[in-house]
Amino acid sequence: MADEFLEEVLHGLRQPQKTLPCKYFYDERGSRLFEEICRLEEYYLTRTELGIMRAHGREMAEALGPDCMIIEYGSASGTKIRPLLEHLRNPAAYVPVDISREHLLRAARELARDHPWLDVLPVHADFSQPFDLPPAKRRVARRVAFFPGSTIGNFTHKEAGEFLRRVARACGERGGLLIGVDLMKDAAILEAAYDDRSGVTRDFNLNILAHINRELGADFRLDRFLHRAFFRPELGRIEMHLVSTVAQIVRLGDAEIRFEKDESIHTENCHKYRLEDFAALAAEGGFEVEKVWTDGDRLFSVQYLRVRSG
Repeated sequence: MADEFLEEVLHGLRQPQKTLPCKYFYDERGSRLFEEICRLEEYYLTRTELGIMRAHGREMAEALGPDCMIIEYGSASGTKIRPLLEHLRNPAAYVPVDISREHLLRAARELARDHPWLDVLPVHADFSQPFDLPPAKRRVARRVAFFPGSTIGNFTHKEAGEFLRRVARACGERGGLLIGVDLMKDAAILEAAYDDRSGVTRDFNLNILAHINRELGADFRLDRFLHRAFFRPELGRIEMHLVSTVAQIVRLGDAEIRFEKDESIHTENCHKYRLEDFAALAAEGGFEVEKVWTDGDRLFSVQYLRVRSG
């Protein structure tokens, strides 16, 4: 995995607009920082999504049906599956999938301890790529993916369509996807959510450079980069960047990466959707929207998609 990490980082940093894959935010410290972000006042996404799930968990469980295998993409601490587990009928297995191995295994142990009747089968993998599902001990009536947090927004339109097609293939006939989708709203609300007053999102963004330094032996000076997050209405997304405050050279193995003053690294996209636009995207990915739940202010949605037959 280290070779892949190095290859992807170098590829991104050699582009005219330098980029880094946002999946590399999530080392052990990055995962902890993201959990802290989820508790921030400005970051409405997590509490709103959890509120929707608590209010409608029974309906969601009915949509998923009994004896299902639930595959959570990017499971992190496993917080969001818990309201659903309260209502599911005899789930065959829960498969949390995450790129941060230590975080994944700790969360899986805690969930298995709290739900001893549940077969918890953690998979350490990059969910943006194909991976093998572990066999369940019990009969599986259907496979249902769970993809909360509006992480689908991190993908470009093309990447999102490809991801949804992979999920549809993994779930197969009669399969489904329960997914969190952030909705379009006022730019001021969006920008505050990704540039909080206490600077946790700043630390989270900068931590990707610390991760690269530690794992790949780079010499990024974190004090020479600033966090920037802004909404681009023409693209329907928040962009996060790290901006170089000086002209500098960063060394990564045998490579030298040059930065001009004010040149940025684009670290993350967070796309926001209108309901009709996401329905069209889901159709491209082989799904059809069966049910949508939102909060009273229509800030966020949780949607159940069914794999299209044929």
